[in-house]
Amino acid sequence: MRTRDKIIRLPTAYKAVETQKWRSFIFAILVLALSCRKPYEPKAIVEANSTPLLVVEGFINSGNDSTIIKLNRTVKLSGSTSVNPELGATVTIEGDDNSSRQLTTEPRGIYVSPGLNLDPSRNYRLKIRTSNGKEYASDFVPVLVAPAIDSLSYKVKSDGVDIDINTHDTKNATRYYRWDYSETWVFTSAFQSLYKSNGDTVLRRDLVNDQIYTCWQTENSSTIVLGSSAKLSQDVIADQPVTFVSRHSIKLQHKYSILVHQYALTEKAYDFWQNLKKNTEQLGGIFDAQPSQINGNIHCTSDPSEPVIGFISIGTATEKRIFVDQRNLPAWLENFNDGCIASPYLYEFKDTNSGAIVNQVDQYINYNKATLGPIIPIEGIQPPGAPKPLGYMGSSPACVDCTLRGTNKQPAFWQ
Repeated sequence: MRTRDKIIRLPTAYKAVETQKWRSFIFAILVLALSCRKPYEPKAIVEANSTPLLVVEGFINSGNDSTIIKLNRTVKLSGSTSVNPELGATVTIEGDDNSSRQLTTEPRGIYVSPGLNLDPSRNYRLKIRTSNGKEYASDFVPVLVAPAIDSLSYKVKSDGVDIDINTHDTKNATRYYRWDYSETWVFTSAFQSLYKSNGDTVLRRDLVNDQIYTCWQTENSSTIVLGSSAKLSQDVIADQPVTFVSRHSIKLQHKYSILVHQYALTEKAYDFWQNLKKNTEQLGGIFDAQPSQINGNIHCTSDPSEPVIGFISIGTATEKRIFVDQRNLPAWLENFNDGCIASPYLYEFKDTNSGAIVNQVDQYINYNKATLGPIIPIEGIQPPGAPKPLGYMGSSPACVDCTLRGTNKQPAFWQ
């Protein structure tokens, strides 16, 4: 064997020992590094958890539509409550012409006013006095009139439907836009119930006034949708994505509608919403936008060091609605009632183990006596020639009663 072969080729046992030593060394380093790590809580989060901050949500409508302002306090992530409304506050809208309009107090920290019809040449601000005497005020801001929405459309993709918007301002004066929306869809239960129980007796259901098969559900947007034409020569927004509806969503089971509201923003307001969007929606990796301080235009005038979350804009919004009919979509054949089954429930049933006669209708369908229910009756079991039903087919409320998820009253705008 040549000398260089002896130098290069190490015995197998020796290599195994050396490999094990390196593995042990690396493992020890990892354990040491991990044991030295301390949990880090950003200062802003600690402060928000120790002293609940005021959160102001809303848009002051300067025209005929209502103004709705929501006041809440921040809550701890580890707390048992998710909503902490600010109750008993006095909320007013003040103009730089010394005008003042007070909002009406509603439950759950909501403050409203009918159409304000504000002077578009003046600046206005929101002023708040809480029940403990603290005062807050927004900056005076101008009245901005949003341009009309040119079109709202949908595009069918392989995995769902894209909702897009187009708009423009011929005066090139808007440049900064925000949109929110309200979605409404019609859906049906897995089974249509022809009967109902009054607690003692199974009765025919009134399918006009008491149907629970077809319902409508409405949901407001929870994402921040922004657009800007500031870097363009013309104030035009083309094919701006608003939202996406998955083919697997029950929203597309029959018919879906979306109402989009368009707002004009100042550059400062746009920066606030953009920053808020980055902090709430785009975090997740080291290459994503990192958390940063969110500076709004609302301040605590009685304690300038106290942070306040929110940004108040004033103006008029424009809106547009479209419908998406499942008949105009691909035959995706989604199953929205997976897991729903209907079972027979007889008036008299002999238990094969005990020999006892069990009245299943009383036990399961007449839910005030239920032991394993409640069960909603769907249709009667009545063989030809039988003088009366032997029992009923039934299923769980989740599979039969659509009002558990929506309303059986058709919206006025529905087509």
